[in-house]
Amino acid sequence: MHLSIDMVALLFMVAVVAGCVDSIAGGGGLITLPSMLLVGIPPAAALATNKLQGCGGTLAASFYFLRQQVVRLRDLKLMIVMTFVGAVLGVWLILQINSTALKAIIPFLLISVGIYFALSPQLGTTDQKQPVAHGPFSLWIAPCLGFYDGFFGPGAGILMALSLVSLRGYNLTKATAHTKILNGTSNVSSLLYFLAFGKVYWTVGLVMLVGQIIGSSIGARLVLAKGATLIRPVISGVCFLMAVKLLFDIFG
Repeated sequence: MHLSIDMVALLFMVAVVAGCVDSIAGGGGLITLPSMLLVGIPPAAALATNKLQGCGGTLAASFYFLRQQVVRLRDLKLMIVMTFVGAVLGVWLILQINSTALKAIIPFLLISVGIYFALSPQLGTTDQKQPVAHGPFSLWIAPCLGFYDGFFGPGAGILMALSLVSLRGYNLTKATAHTKILNGTSNVSSLLYFLAFGKVYWTVGLVMLVGQIIGSSIGARLVLAKGATLIRPVISGVCFLMAVKLLFDIFG
């Protein structure tokens, strides 16, 4: 199908906003995917194109946090590998089974997470004692997070950040930075599948990818400048919006 220049320009601006929100709290797909469907892109192609443009945002934010030395890549090698493996399994499994039951559960999970962040003003303000060591987290928790992102996706970045705060004791800024690395890994894994088996709208995807890079760069800078005071309310808001969107999709 052919999209007008106006429609492509609109999707570019949508990607900028989504990239900024995604860098801070995750959930950028809540903005981009419905927008692509709204302009008439078929669902399967929208999913594939969404992964392409989403990778631009997560990787741009990841590179920024690496340059700022908030994240040390050499410490995350095992975590990255296991996240990738989990995402591959998730993408494969979603093609084999009906995920309707999971879709019905996720909104309530997101609402719970949103309330938890909203009612925990001290959550993630500073580094805390680490309940789970780096090795066990990388081997067991990281692949589960990657699996969820590959299998279903909504709220994956938020669940990654929550896991790093509650299980690794990271402050919210540090957890958000590390989340971008893990989220970028699972996005690349899913994208490789779609490149092999799905139809990508390359013009739209690449234009939105540029928008994602711009928006993610802005969001990543806001994360380091504002920290938990910005991240916490944005995460809560995104959780509730995603829950409403998913419930609407289910019950119409």
